Amino acid sequence: MALKATIYKANIDLADMDRNYYDSIQLTIAQHPSETEQRLMVRLIAYILNAHPDLQFGKGLSDEDEAAIKQVNYSDEIALWIELGQLDEKRLKKASNQAKQVKLYCYGASASTWWGQAQSNLKKFDRLSVEQFTAETCDALVKLLSRTMEFQCSIQDGQLWLSSGDETVLVETIKLQ
Repeated sequence: MALKATIYKANIDLADMDRNYYDSIQLTIAQHPSETEQRLMVRLIAYILNAHPDLQFGKGLSDEDEAAIKQVNYSDEIALWIELGQLDEKRLKKASNQAKQVKLYCYGASASTWWGQAQSNLKKFDRLSVEQFTAETCDALVKLLSRTMEFQCSIQDGQLWLSSGDETVLVETIKLQ
């Protein structure tokens, strides 16, 4: 019998002062059996950082032809393609050919090593931006994970302050490209 996805609910009150975007977002997030808690939380934060009414989660790890998160405009064009992890050049080239903007959020202990090897090949993609989550940030995010989550988020000057109950985490990424 195949393992089933674990379902999480997140209610998010978002104040993104950098983009003048304010919203109350209710998300249902399915965690694929092979998806780590760390990746799930990075996916959630990537969604928050790029929140938009047309933003949606992709089909997940089970569909390699689709973005982890994408924003499709009214003419069915992909305005934003978001990927997570340490991807190969071929996948990012495909994303760059299909979307107006591509963002890659890296995380994990080997992210710096991966970037050292991949950066020269990825510089040619002018639609691609790459940001890295530190291991400390990922660890703090995983501690906030529960089946039902309530977050207050404030984004200003590139900093995301994420609060849940008595816990507050500063989420900053390192801009690589």
